Amino acid sequence: MPTPHNPSAAVRRALRKLGADIHDARRRRKLPMAVVAERAFTSRSTLQKVEAGNTNVSISIYAAVLQALGLLEGLTQVADIGNDTVGQVLASADLPKHIHLKRSPGSSRDG
Repeated sequence: MPTPHNPSAAVRRALRKLGADIHDARRRRKLPMAVVAERAFTSRSTLQKVEAGNTNVSISIYAAVLQALGLLEGLTQVADIGNDTVGQVLASADLPKHIHLKRSPGSSRDG
């Protein structure tokens, strides 16, 4: 049996915002819940949970709804290295300060 997960307040806020953004995107497209739910291969009640930012809905359902709205590309950018400034700084800090090339036997500096 899985351990119950209690997401932090920050996680709950982020999912509520995502849900509200999904809700607004659906309404801007003038799509009824039933149509988006069908396109996302889920139920209308699950779509309601997504739009409410429910933390118990799997990320795959959120992704399917984003795809149904034509917004899936945004999800692929979330943890992309181009958006990870902390990761880039850490990776740069690990780069060697000096690089020494190995010389092949018989080569000289004079060429």
